Amino acid sequence: MFRFLFDRDTWQEVFDSFSKNKLRSILTMVGVWWGVLLLIGLLGSARGLENSFNRLFGDFATNSVFIWGQSTSKPFKGFQEGRGVRLTLTDAKKVEENIEGIEFVVPRNQRQAKMDRKFLSGSFSVAGDMPLLDKVQKKKLKHGRFINEADMIAKRKVAVISEDIYKQLFEKDEKAINEYVLINGINFKVIGVFKTSNVSMGPSSDVHIPFNTFQQIFNQGDRIGWIMITGKRDFNIKQIEADAKLLLKNLNKIHPDDKRAFGSFNLGDEFAKVTGFLTGMQFLTWFVGIATLIAGVFAIGNILLITVKERTKEIGVRRALGATPFEIKRQIVVEAVFLTIIAGLLGILTGGWILIALNHFFGQGDEATIVNPSVSIAVVFIALIILVMLGTLIGLIPAFKATSVKPIEALREE
Repeated sequence: MFRFLFDRDTWQEVFDSFSKNKLRSILTMVGVWWGVLLLIGLLGSARGLENSFNRLFGDFATNSVFIWGQSTSKPFKGFQEGRGVRLTLTDAKKVEENIEGIEFVVPRNQRQAKMDRKFLSGSFSVAGDMPLLDKVQKKKLKHGRFINEADMIAKRKVAVISEDIYKQLFEKDEKAINEYVLINGINFKVIGVFKTSNVSMGPSSDVHIPFNTFQQIFNQGDRIGWIMITGKRDFNIKQIEADAKLLLKNLNKIHPDDKRAFGSFNLGDEFAKVTGFLTGMQFLTWFVGIATLIAGVFAIGNILLITVKERTKEIGVRRALGATPFEIKRQIVVEAVFLTIIAGLLGILTGGWILIALNHFFGQGDEATIVNPSVSIAVVFIALIILVMLGTLIGLIPAFKATSVKPIEALREE
């Protein structure tokens, strides 16, 4: 059935047809080339942005919400409006025990404190944290380790500092691990140095010390600054947030309709907005790319219609010599598909080079905005299949036009 594809005469006729109108053939192919180039380039760029986003948020438990106390806006059970609300460790434990769908509850505290080392000093944000924090907001450690359970039990005076603090309090290439810094006049041993993130997930901290140690040196008792709640994968974090706030209002004798008593930041909700934007961008990319492809393929069909009209006499001769309508249609369709595939392959190659260039200029280093822009082999095959189908369908239009002309009338064509 496909023996004609290996027939030398078939391809000789194809090349003869194109060589007679080189400029027109090239301009015709530009539309398809541009459509494939857009499809590959935009899809690859969208994947690069997604990879960049995943790299930034990959170490965070994105299905999370931060909740902190503020002040009441309604009187309730004898308490006046404007009462300050402060969360406690008991509140955090009750939330963890009573709210369905919670994976982790991480209580945290934070203060501004003066730090000194030798003749250098500065004011930095010091956080009291538990080892659990490293599971939900993993620190990218350059040296050393994060706080562990032994540090908590012994209430050790150890600190994990940011690279910004390291640069301010230490000399270049100076060893920081096991060295001491003063925090509000108290010696702390440095056990780790972490890389500062460009993405802020809740209040940012320059220094992390054991939670128990923080509570002791800052005389916090069981009071905490805020809690980070991480939901399980299949649970709605917005519902968890609502349930947690309602429970906290009950525990602290706050009116159920008081919307000011507790502040919150729903990371899961914000993350969903960004992922929705990325999904929408990919859909738009497919729409624009395929629409451009269709426009380019229609341009090929229009050019072939003109070519068929110019070859009316030739087609009449072939018909008079015994060529069947099917053979005439087949030849026109082959020409359409050939043009389409060649233009498509050039578009794929050019799109690939563009993605390589984007990765070279924008995908290197920690500040990369487009990380590994690429398209899968499956996408390339889908694009080629679409091209073959469109090329075949659009080739049928001039093919039927060619066979609709009677041989005698074609031979009379001047």
